Order: sequence, then structure tokens, then C-alpha cells
Amino acid sequence: MAKTAKKAAKKPVVKKAAKKPAPKPAAAKKKPAPVAKKPAAAPVAAAVDKQRFTLYGMLGSGPTYTVALMLSLSKYPFSYIHVNLREGQHKQPDYLVKNRYGQVPALRDGQTYYVQSAAVLQHLADELHRFDGKTEVERNRIREWLFWQWDKLAVPVFRLRARARGLRQFGDEVRIMYDTEAKAALAMMENELGKSEWIAAKRPTIADIGIYGVLRYAAEANIDLTPYPNVSAWKKRFEALPGFGAPDQVLPMESRLL
Repeated sequence: MAKTAKKAAKKPVVKKAAKKPAPKPAAAKKKPAPVAKKPAAAPVAAAVDKQRFTLYGMLGSGPTYTVALMLSLSKYPFSYIHVNLREGQHKQPDYLVKNRYGQVPALRDGQTYYVQSAAVLQHLADELHRFDGKTEVERNRIREWLFWQWDKLAVPVFRLRARARGLRQFGDEVRIMYDTEAKAALAMMENELGKSEWIAAKRPTIADIGIYGVLRYAAEANIDLTPYPNVSAWKKRFEALPGFGAPDQVLPMESRLL
């Protein structure tokens, strides 16, 4: 009988290493809640120097009123020295040192005197950062309107006002010429104010202050603003500004020192 075949050797069983459970992800650390920062304290406004400005002029002067109005709207106090034009004080040596042109107004800022109302407005806007232009475009438009005002509007209005008050004498032919020039200037303003509520920007600037300082006297020059509704509406908006005052409200009859 043949020998029983040897049982085939069994292959050794390779035990698989047991899989270790994957480590659990570490719990995400909670970030601390951000601490709310306290709002920065508002900067303390610099104290107003009541001795800084002294205005030389007279109550009946439109340019003097214009500068006083700028200071009033800016809520900046000022001393005031009355200059008697009828007695010729504006032509005396002690005043000519302040204003070489022998005119009013003159504004003392510290130790320096500034003259010509449009230039004074520009100086105050730069120094007080009120009613100024915020961009180069705005600053350029403001300058344009200030020059335009004296070229096209102030001359006819102030000449006609002076004639009505007996301070200048000229015939009807000249009167009609000035009246025509004033109406042409008002027509220009009427058109521009149909596009914007203010003269040179989207807010009042020294261009508005300068022009209002002229048109305030339109009635005294026998100039009717009724045909110019945009101009009339602008005038009312301007008179509603905080700090606004009529000439006798912002200028005293006599000198006033602070």
C-alpha cells in the first residue's frame, strides 16, 4: 500500500497588525472674544483767542460787513475799531500803515494786517478751515466767483447804492448802464443757482459770503430781486445759516474791544 502522502505543509498565517484607531483631532482652541476698544476721545477744541482778530471799518461799508459776517458765521469773536470815513480817518498816516490803499476794511490777525475783503475772506478760510474749498476744483471755483463778484456784481450795485444815498452823482445814462450790468450779473447767478443750491460747491463757501455781502444792499441800490427766484431762494438759505446776522447785528456803531 502506498505511503500516505505527507500532508502539505500549512503556510504560516501572517497576523495583520491591528489598526490603531486614528487619533481624534485635537479640539480647536477657542479664540478669546475680541475686546471691544473704547472709542478714542474726541480731540479737545483749541481755545479761541479772543485777542487774535481786530476789524477796522464802518457799519455802512459792504466790504466791512462781509468780513464781519465771515467771522460771525465762523463763530469767532473779534474786536472792532470804527473808522470815520467822513472825517477822513482812512487817509491818516496811522491808518495807512494798516491799509496802504486807504480803504476799509482792514483786519489785524496777530501782528499782520490783511486788506481787500475778498483776500481777507480767503485768509480766514485758510486759517479757520471754515467755508473753504475741500478740493483743488472747489478752491479754483471759489477764486473765480470772488473775482467775478468784484468785476461784474459789486461795481454796479455799490455805485447805484452810493447814488441813491447821495454819495455819488451821475446822470440817468450812467444809472441805466449800471442797472443793465447788475441785471446781467444777476441773470448769470440765476442760471448757476438753478444747478446747485450754493455758488461754488455743494455747501456754502466764502464765495457765497462774498456775493451775499454785495446783494445784501440790492434794495438800497433800487435793484429788484423778484425776477430772479433762484437768487432769492439762495438768499433765504444763506440768511438761515447759524451765526448769520444783519449788518447792525454783527457790527457795532462804535469801537468795541474784547
